[in-house]
Amino acid sequence: MHGNRKAAAPGVLKARSAATALLAAAALLTGCERGSSDGPGDSTPAPNGCPAAYARARTAVGQAEQTGLAWTGPTTGPAATSGKTIVYVAQTMTNPGVAGAAEGVREAARVIGWNVRVIDGGGTPAGIQAAMSEAVALRPSGIVIGGFDPNSTSRQVARANSARIPLIGWHAVASPGPSERPRLFTNVTTRVEDVAAISAQWIISHSGGRAGVVLITDASIPFARDKSELIRKELATCSGVRLLAQENIPIPDASSRIPREIASLLARFQDRWTHSVAINDLYFADAAPAFRAAGTPGSGPPFNIGAGDGSPAAFQRIDSGQYQAATVPEPLSLQGWQIVDEFNRAFSDRPASGYVAPVHLTTADNVNGATTWDPPGYREGYRKIWGK
Repeated sequence: MHGNRKAAAPGVLKARSAATALLAAAALLTGCERGSSDGPGDSTPAPNGCPAAYARARTAVGQAEQTGLAWTGPTTGPAATSGKTIVYVAQTMTNPGVAGAAEGVREAARVIGWNVRVIDGGGTPAGIQAAMSEAVALRPSGIVIGGFDPNSTSRQVARANSARIPLIGWHAVASPGPSERPRLFTNVTTRVEDVAAISAQWIISHSGGRAGVVLITDASIPFARDKSELIRKELATCSGVRLLAQENIPIPDASSRIPREIASLLARFQDRWTHSVAINDLYFADAAPAFRAAGTPGSGPPFNIGAGDGSPAAFQRIDSGQYQAATVPEPLSLQGWQIVDEFNRAFSDRPASGYVAPVHLTTADNVNGATTWDPPGYREGYRKIWGK
């Protein structure tokens, strides 16, 4: 729908020296160069370049940018149960994705007639364990594991399981759907493979198959660690895309660490750094002052994509061309509604719905002033199921 976005590679070239521009043009005409994803080093020519990876990336980006698609979620299920109380345990409410999903749960709970309490774990292991302990002690109808590894609170999870309190994860384990170990009724998330692939494919497409990439992750979160590894592997499918650095910065430390890390990376890589991908948009909020201080233009390079969440601030940065060019947003409100629907199925002794929201890509071509990815149809769909 917005496939012409992929022709942005000349924007990269304009920001480079004449010599770099000539090299890039030559690479696009005669093939990409093979680079290492393990760090800086001399690249060697690849005889066939990466035309196949580039073509796949262009097609995938065009599909993921589409908006206004029809609702493909569940259309049948149990009518609303009554008198339920849900506790949402948040990894940290400073994480826009965690907070956005929590707000979706609150909105859906008002419709179905339930009570919701949010307990903030504060982003630390001790805080999250304390929050889960408090949640279990409240003996609610159900508990949401909001954005953290259930294995980090294994004792509390075991107590909830013993008390027959259904647990539903949001980005709690790597895959969507029910989980046996740890025992979750279901886990609500897009497929991490799809999110990782499209973020890397956007870089391949946007750069014309030639980019120097910095990858930012939080290795303390298994979901995020797996995502960054999948991104790295997808980037490696185009031999002209080179991973310059992979930075491990825990999300709670982002505001203190990102500014100095960005300054260091700019000094280290200079013009070789053309694109960035982070497992969460919030890294670029903290990066903006460092880019600005270094005189880096808001419109890039480097061109930054968030492989996850799609916060309002990220949409605003994309819309204004300020230090973020794209995001792979979670439909956070939809996922909050899905969490409530999945609990309703659990309370009614029905299986999980099996629904997984399709991956989406927001860029300057399709942001259109929006501040969140809110696909159509789900509110009406769930209301119809619940009889509300």
